[in-house]
Amino acid sequence: MKDEKVSSTIYLKAKGLTRRWGGLVAVNAVDIELALGEIHAAIGTNGAGKSTLINLISGEIPLSSGSVELLGQDVTQLSQPTRAQMGLGKSYQRNTIFLELTVLENCRLSAQSKLQKPWQFWQNGQNCSFSNEYALHILDKTGLSHVLERPAGLLSHGQKRQLEVAMCLATDPKVLLLDEPLAGMGADETDRMLNFLSDLRKDHAMMLVEHDMDAVFKVADVITVMVNGSVIAKGTPDQVRNDPQVQSAYLGAESS
Repeated sequence: MKDEKVSSTIYLKAKGLTRRWGGLVAVNAVDIELALGEIHAAIGTNGAGKSTLINLISGEIPLSSGSVELLGQDVTQLSQPTRAQMGLGKSYQRNTIFLELTVLENCRLSAQSKLQKPWQFWQNGQNCSFSNEYALHILDKTGLSHVLERPAGLLSHGQKRQLEVAMCLATDPKVLLLDEPLAGMGADETDRMLNFLSDLRKDHAMMLVEHDMDAVFKVADVITVMVNGSVIAKGTPDQVRNDPQVQSAYLGAESS
């Protein structure tokens, strides 16, 4: 029953994703499907190819071979900005927020990037009612409405990560690619972010690259395990946790 539901709501389908740099194969023939209502996590040790994989999907790094389909359209040859306009949002390992701008200004700029009006170049962006209203909506949704006028540089680390995701959401994506959104967070901040990501399920398909295994097994519906650029296992958290190859190559190494 679950498979039937997922197959009818696939938002992103990547086949045979491969990236070579000379003789180095960073990502080797990886298949990924992201479905509405699911969080798909990619795990692996450092150098496994997780971030390269997410950058191939987003269009930041060109493919050596393979294809990417977004919302039923082949976007393999399309640029990252074009994919973003079509509904693919991405947050980064490192904060890409404007530290000197307020929380609201950061989020409004992202909203403006979705609704570009080059013919109104003379208009002050602060006066764009749509961008302001949508930014306020997203910040309320992400729990940052109480710090609207605070400079982003004064936020806590966890709030900065929340703002990063909020800015991604302000572009109105259907597919979210989240690269280590929990990095550097304390336990309370991690719990808040996990609850937030879970709430996003109903409206998005999500891929999460993360090192925090407790968090991954708590929130993910599907997990892909990578070693040296290749997939060694894929399945539900229980299937992955109990996979002997995964225990040997990754989980065992983490616990030792």
